[in-house]
Amino acid sequence: MTDDRQSDWLSHALGAKGFMPEDEGMLLHRRALERLPHGPVLEVGTYCGKSAIYLGAAAREVGGPQAVVFTVDHHRGSEENQAGWEHHDPTLVDAELGVMDTLPTFRRTMALAGLEDQVVAVIGRSTTVSAHWRTPLSLLFIDGGHAEEHAQNDYSGWAPWVMTGGLLVIHDVFPDPADGGQPPYHVFLRAIEGGAFTEVEALGSMRVLQRTAGDAGEAVG
Repeated sequence: MTDDRQSDWLSHALGAKGFMPEDEGMLLHRRALERLPHGPVLEVGTYCGKSAIYLGAAAREVGGPQAVVFTVDHHRGSEENQAGWEHHDPTLVDAELGVMDTLPTFRRTMALAGLEDQVVAVIGRSTTVSAHWRTPLSLLFIDGGHAEEHAQNDYSGWAPWVMTGGLLVIHDVFPDPADGGQPPYHVFLRAIEGGAFTEVEALGSMRVLQRTAGDAGEAVG
């Protein structure tokens, strides 16, 4: 890892494959800087690592053994990444298997940004990994599959592990159906209506909520 990679992380984030606008990415970075001194961050939905750079750069700046970002993905692509869909990228298809494989691109992205020590890839389905997870989280970023089933499962599986005072950040929240799909918005409403989370910031399609009730590991509605 070179000094240039450390100082130029933002250019790596902007150049990485992905769908995170810069202002929303900087929100992630700022909130991760705030929370990482209290415990690890976990991201659901890695894709090629664009948002992981924003989070990982914060972990590198904070330093210490608990300044770690876990990022969970099966790396076979969400529904919208498959062939024939709007966000399909044929360069991410494994030529031999004929399926999406974003893992090699993610690993290259982390290496070029010099963040392999801060960002830990957890490869598997969100529901499988969350069923075995037992570590309280200082910040949870949900940006996985946007189908209703997947979005709700991500919340059910991971939100209980957000510590009191910790943050839940949800991407692609569109109250108006004309602006985008509704499942992340439904998750946002579920979090608010369940009583454990309170909204503290909104920017673009990002919503930031703080856990104000319960302990990590408890049901959150």
